[in-house]
Amino acid sequence: MKDLSSTSSSSRHARNSLIYPKKRPSPHGVSKSHKSPLLSQNVMRKSPRSAKAALIVQRQQLRRDGVILEDEYREDIRCYMHEMENYTMSSTQSMDQQPEIRWHMRPCLVDFLVEIHFSFRLRPETLYLTLNIVDRYVSRRIVFIKHYQLVGCAALWIAAKFEDAKDRVPTVQDLVQMCHDAYEESAFIQMEGHVLSTIQWTLGHPTAEAWLRLMCCGPCMEEPKVQHVARFLMEITLFYREFVKYAPSSIALAALTLARFLCGKPARVWEETDECLEIVDLLDTRLAKHVNDLSETLVKKYSYAFYSKAATFVVQYYLQGGKFIRITTPALPVTPTRSVTMSAVSTPMSCSTSISDGSDDFPLTPVTPALHPPSSDYDDKENRPTTFEPVYNKHRIDSPPEQFLPHDFVTFSRPALHSLNVSSSPRAYS
Repeated sequence: MKDLSSTSSSSRHARNSLIYPKKRPSPHGVSKSHKSPLLSQNVMRKSPRSAKAALIVQRQQLRRDGVILEDEYREDIRCYMHEMENYTMSSTQSMDQQPEIRWHMRPCLVDFLVEIHFSFRLRPETLYLTLNIVDRYVSRRIVFIKHYQLVGCAALWIAAKFEDAKDRVPTVQDLVQMCHDAYEESAFIQMEGHVLSTIQWTLGHPTAEAWLRLMCCGPCMEEPKVQHVARFLMEITLFYREFVKYAPSSIALAALTLARFLCGKPARVWEETDECLEIVDLLDTRLAKHVNDLSETLVKKYSYAFYSKAATFVVQYYLQGGKFIRITTPALPVTPTRSVTMSAVSTPMSCSTSISDGSDDFPLTPVTPALHPPSSDYDDKENRPTTFEPVYNKHRIDSPPEQFLPHDFVTFSRPALHSLNVSSSPRAYS
């Protein structure tokens, strides 16, 4: 007799094997599903690195073709940045009233912050935002000398949290070590909260670096060397009082204007303003007379090859007696205007003849003899024989100002940049 149970089980096993084919066990203990051949042929999985590289290539291609991604909102962005930079400006008059802090201490603090900023490889915007936070805090609060460095470190900590990636933000232990244990960890945390409450948590300050990137990525793409020289010049303005009162947009435009001149590029005359040229004159005068007094940390930072050796280029230019020469646009010829007074005589040349037709500025206008009645005492004033003298140029050409004449400003006696001024360090004021 045939066993029905064995027959049914064998048929069920065969049917299941046809529907659910037996899978090969994975050596790792987890069975992997088979991919569809159609999916593997048409869809290629990209790693995050390759996807990012493809996106960068796409953006570069768009910029090469003159297409800006945010072109539709460019003007709105610029208007908002101008509004914010006016709202987040500091006051030099209030900073002048500090009882203990003096302006000669500022280069020491900025030099210290530049060194920390460069050692942690923070973004360029972080440094400018740090100084803006310091200036706004000093404009509203009385700061003692022993707390000046603490305010700078707290501002750098706030700016790094706002601008940089999380893994690059210095920790409290790093700041304590940078200050040589002059302050405790709780002092940085307490000062951070006090600074934020003083500036009302307003951190959206458009920095000079942001303006420079907007200018260099517009219709005129700047070369890397021009951008590096402009960044070097912008960081010089952080050290001195005369540049604090200017807006970051004007500082960025002035640095770019001077950098293009130093690199032999034509000037972007359509963008230059009076305030921009004023900053250029201040920066050029300081470099021409005090190029030896530049921060050694800043010069060393911009002497590397990945910054196109911008500091070496600028220092050598001014040590050789270089000077910025303002390029004035040639005056356009002025068209003489005619008077609106109508003459009694009509000529074939025009329906109206002005009184100024008889002057030396215009050629003589022919008249119709038939229109004048014969008279013995008639004096033909228009056709009176005169000598026509052509007017070449009526604009008075002034002699160039004395400060633009070539003469010796500095001598070739720059000392070696190897010894740091330890006594002028802001640590002495802590």
